[in-house]
Amino acid sequence: MLPKARTYEELIDAFRWEIPEHYNIGIDVCDKWADRDPDRTALIQVDEQGRSDAISFGKLRGLSNRLAQVLHDAGINKGDRVGILLGQCTETAYAHIGIHKLGAVSLPLFTLFGPDALDYRLADSGARALITDRAGAEKIAHLKDRLPDLKRVFVVDGPSDHGEDLGARLQDKTDQFDPVVTRAEDPAVLIYTSGTTGQPKGALHAHRVLLGHLPGVEMSHDLFPQPDDIIWTPADWAWIGGLLDVLMPALHHGVPVVTCRFRKFTGRAAMDLIRHHNIRNAFLPPTALKLIRSELGDHPEEPVQMRTVACGGETLGRELLDWGRRAFGVTINEFYGQTECNMIVSSCAALMPPRPGIMGRPVPGHRVSIVDDAGTELPPGQQGLIAVHRPDPVMFLGYWNNPDATAVKFAGDWMLTGDTGVRDDQGWIRFVGRDDDVITSGGYRIGPGEIEDCLLGHPQIAMAAVIGKPDSMRTEIVKAYIVLKQTEQGDDALKAEIQAWVKERLAAHEYPREIEFVESLPMTTTGKIIRRALRERAKSGG
Repeated sequence: MLPKARTYEELIDAFRWEIPEHYNIGIDVCDKWADRDPDRTALIQVDEQGRSDAISFGKLRGLSNRLAQVLHDAGINKGDRVGILLGQCTETAYAHIGIHKLGAVSLPLFTLFGPDALDYRLADSGARALITDRAGAEKIAHLKDRLPDLKRVFVVDGPSDHGEDLGARLQDKTDQFDPVVTRAEDPAVLIYTSGTTGQPKGALHAHRVLLGHLPGVEMSHDLFPQPDDIIWTPADWAWIGGLLDVLMPALHHGVPVVTCRFRKFTGRAAMDLIRHHNIRNAFLPPTALKLIRSELGDHPEEPVQMRTVACGGETLGRELLDWGRRAFGVTINEFYGQTECNMIVSSCAALMPPRPGIMGRPVPGHRVSIVDDAGTELPPGQQGLIAVHRPDPVMFLGYWNNPDATAVKFAGDWMLTGDTGVRDDQGWIRFVGRDDDVITSGGYRIGPGEIEDCLLGHPQIAMAAVIGKPDSMRTEIVKAYIVLKQTEQGDDALKAEIQAWVKERLAAHEYPREIEFVESLPMTTTGKIIRRALRERAKSGG
């Protein structure tokens, strides 16, 4: 989508959005290429032993068409939500594509979610069907009585007592399916994002969201695609970073995507994967970069030569940028965005040298600025809220069934990211900090409200507050301050019990790595927890 240019200024001057009235993600990322070159490689699936299997666009079209028929026969219609509880695999890719071709809305779900997290998202979205594996179906089996809208569960890895064998259903169908006609503004994907209070909110995106992502993806990968590009990310496809920063944009461009599920991510395994499968492009979240560096050291003995590495979620300093050049042979490009409006700021080493500590400049097509609480633009050099002007193709349609929360997200026509920053007179934006309480840990954005709700369900907890504590490896870790009921006394055994409680009910990445038992919590006069005070306490060692 980006025009050819030698400088950032040329890129901005030449760029124009081309958003058609009718557009469907599934047709774009699959059928377009299957018509032109059905044998072209879409996915390279790598198993735990390192063996790979190439999946063509022709095969992807056949599988997604068969799935669309299965869902149609199950009563799924345009606009219905269909959950996908799977990791990085071919089934996840053709599930999204088939759902989009049917005009339904895909609902990505993280495989490490516990029953409470799944229950909330499936119930709130009103999902009518779920595509998962046997492990996922077993989780859902215990929730079915609380999910009246969920009529069908399809299992991708064989027969299950808790769902229908999807493979058998697919065999009964043909490779032919006429996709439903969708507009670019029609809903396509619903991704739940964590907020500062209460339960997560569902960010509803239209089909145009993929087109909106393209300039940012292309810029962060030095004018992607280039000949022989092959891309990979360790980020799960249940998150916007894996799904819409890597998988879908690459398929749009006909670039092969390596899919690999490590039992446990390690730096050496990641470098071996890159080396053995000639991966030239990668999105590596900050935690992945730090893990690789911690294992390989400051001067890797066996560096790899890549074309691009993109990183988002944390500003990179000079030291990490220099290490990236030694490890990958490239300058790491930073980008910035959030689930509601992603890939809106980026650096691009092919066009401009990076500025350590500054995340980048607005991606062509996106009007990004610094504003005050009322939505008034601030002059260069003045700190304020990072904001994006609407309309914008990558911006969400709104929060699912939550117009009040949607309204609060905007000040006039400016969508407030909730982050603070400073812009200079050339448009470079420096990230200062979050204006809310969302915790960034290991590349995940974690809302304290959901964890606090879970903690309060424990029989020995009277009150709980959750904050992010700075951490050199994960950016932040989840820390919980807990007031126990009067008869209880906290010890290490109770801490372990509480940690397991959260792991089992929410997700492994959301459990509090640190727990501190306290007699009381700092509160406002209206009874709200003052998390700012707890963050200061954590920074000072308490």
